[in-house]
Amino acid sequence: MKKKIKYSAFIVIILAIILDIGTAQYMINFSLKPDVTASRNIETSWNNLKNNNADIAPWIDSIRTNHILKDTFIVSPDGCKLHAFYKNAVYPTGNTAILIHGYTSNAIFMMNIGHIYSEYLRYNILLPDNRFHGESEGSHIQMGWKDRKDILQWMKVAQTMYGDSLAMVVHGISMGGATTMMLSGDNLPGYVKCFVDDCGYTSVWDEFKNEMKAQFGIPPFPILYTASALNKIEHGWGFKEASSLKQVTKCKLPMLFIHGAEDDYVPTDMVYPLYEAKPEPKELWIVPGAAHAEAYITDRQDYRKRVCDFVNKYMK
Repeated sequence: MKKKIKYSAFIVIILAIILDIGTAQYMINFSLKPDVTASRNIETSWNNLKNNNADIAPWIDSIRTNHILKDTFIVSPDGCKLHAFYKNAVYPTGNTAILIHGYTSNAIFMMNIGHIYSEYLRYNILLPDNRFHGESEGSHIQMGWKDRKDILQWMKVAQTMYGDSLAMVVHGISMGGATTMMLSGDNLPGYVKCFVDDCGYTSVWDEFKNEMKAQFGIPPFPILYTASALNKIEHGWGFKEASSLKQVTKCKLPMLFIHGAEDDYVPTDMVYPLYEAKPEPKELWIVPGAAHAEAYITDRQDYRKRVCDFVNKYMK
């Protein structure tokens, strides 16, 4: 009888482990290998951008009609072909903004922010498609952690384009905001002057934990732990190490934090520990009434003013 109980318990444990691993693998595929068909559809992306930004529709039409926005490609050290758009300033300048899009989006959706830098600040703009998005290759979404290494490659491209007078601001939204913060703690070229994070998360772990609860009502243990370990084996990084919070503690350059007061996808509460952890200089703007990644469309005028005022302090 005891042997039978032990055998049954052993079977239950094995089945539980198999179920945990299978569920964790499903989570990785669900989160990091979603359907990005919409991200690949460039024409639809332009139409959506224009429909959501009627105030700059004539500018968008002019850019497309006159083929002002150019394509450029690089091949990463691991052989992945990566794409970006760029637009030179009207007058020659080294001032350049790298603009980083969010989860399952693409570079085109950063063109409303590009309008601020191009038309108000008269900067060059460079808009990469992150891996697995837009016109870039890639096997999975990197949630900003390894994307930051690709952005370093794009910085080198910008230096080739704009020369020794290059001065750079990095501005990201959502996953792009996390990428910006993760990048900010690395050893960066001297031409990088400041950062703008718009609604980035504290870490991939925290974001996935939040979504597991919000979407499925399940706790992080054991699935998130197993998924992180499997992702470490499969893709070379764990969810906890992919931390914006840890990276900003090492950032000495200026950073503007923007977050919607009504954000429940990357909860507004995430921005406060990020802001506290970041050494001076820094600024924080909580946008009343703004949901996730909607700070700009909620208050375009104030968004433009705050970004321009902040960047003008440090892009010298």
